[in-house]
Amino acid sequence: MSNPFMVRAIQLAIENVHSGRGGPFGAVVVRGGKIVSEGVNQVTSTQDPTAHAEMIAIRQACAQLGSFELRDCEIYTSCEPCPMCMGAIYWARLSRVYFAATAEDAAAIGFDDSFISRELGRPLTDRRIPILQMMREEALAGLRAWAEKPDKIPY
Repeated sequence: MSNPFMVRAIQLAIENVHSGRGGPFGAVVVRGGKIVSEGVNQVTSTQDPTAHAEMIAIRQACAQLGSFELRDCEIYTSCEPCPMCMGAIYWARLSRVYFAATAEDAAAIGFDDSFISRELGRPLTDRRIPILQMMREEALAGLRAWAEKPDKIPY
């Protein structure tokens, strides 16, 4: 079954490859049956490892709608979102995710992020990149300041 929003996400991915700007990934954020924003992978063209199609589309949707929450929006993406993008999707509180190609399809052409999921499931001491805690007590001052702030915007 064809869906116009997924068709657009896939079209963006293909156009991005042909343009030479980045990898084969496209995404659109939709609200009320209309596209709010579009994104394509821009990792290599911007030298930004966080510039995935979903991240770009989420950032633009938030700016367009003037909100850090996208509760009444859905995202259509040409490929199953990576762990970073899924984290952003949860933080933005999108209501639904639609994807076309699988993570396994992407891995087959060199975009394999399965090691990240495996790493996140390991204890901090067993991860590839050393993760060391320091200055916890000092950092708690910032958390206390937030907890005590009467006019904070919760998220």
